[in-house]
Order: sequence, then C-alpha cells, then structure tokens
Amino acid sequence: MIVAGSMFAAMLPGAALAQNATRDVAKEEANRTLVVEFYDRFFNQHETEQAAEAIADDYIQHNPEVRDGKEPFVSYFTGFFAENPGSRARVVRSSTDGDLVWLHVHSRNSEDDLGQAVVDIFRVEDGRIVEHWDVIQNVPAEAANENTMF
Repeated sequence: MIVAGSMFAAMLPGAALAQNATRDVAKEEANRTLVVEFYDRFFNQHETEQAAEAIADDYIQHNPEVRDGKEPFVSYFTGFFAENPGSRARVVRSSTDGDLVWLHVHSRNSEDDLGQAVVDIFRVEDGRIVEHWDVIQNVPAEAANENTMF
C-alpha cells in the first residue's frame, strides 16, 4: 500500500513540490494569527470596516454569493449582520499550509440556530487576505451517528 500511496501522490499536481518544499512555520503562524483575529473581529464583533483592513482591495472571492473585492465583501456582510445581529462564528480549529489558512467553523445566526459547519480557506500574501474559498454544510437536528460535526 505504501507504493500505491506514493504513486497516487506523485500523480497529484504539485505533490512532489509540496513534499520537498521548506516550510516557513513562523510566516504560516503569522498568517494564521492574522486570519483568526480578522475572523473574530469581523464575524463575531461585526467590526466590518475595521477588521476589513486585513483584506486586500482586489480580494478574490470564490463564494458565488459575494462579488470580488474588499468593498463588496464588506457591504454584503454589513447588510447580513444588520439582518442577523446575533450571528456568530466559533473557530473550532485552524491550520496552515504555505500561504493558505484553513478554519473549521461553527457558524450560527442566533443562539437557537443549529447553524452550519464551515471550512473557510484564505490565501494570505504580504500580510493581507487576498483570496477566499468556503464549503458550507447545515448542521442537522438528528444525525445517523453519535459524532458531532465539530
């Protein structure tokens, strides 16, 4: 199985490069700290203008509901928070890989909302958030197992 796994990894684009790359752990941690602090200020304290200082003006957005750019991002969520003042997002875990920061989040619009499990991925360049992807799944009232989504 080790040989098969190695062969599979070798077929992935950039896999060989990633295996041989030297990681800058201090820079990755600085990126993680930047994103986690931004996330708390923006999505929990709703400091949209102040927290958005961490976002580049030409921010690239992969969520299909939000346009590219810092201003459209801030406008979208300023409106969302006005309609959902109890909205909060608890970062459950975070990780880094090069210029990417990954967050696993429990997002809720109110205390009685079961919420959503979210994986947010941010790309950081020169101390600014420049790109974002997310995967979002509703938390069900009942599950087929005893495990939580967090």
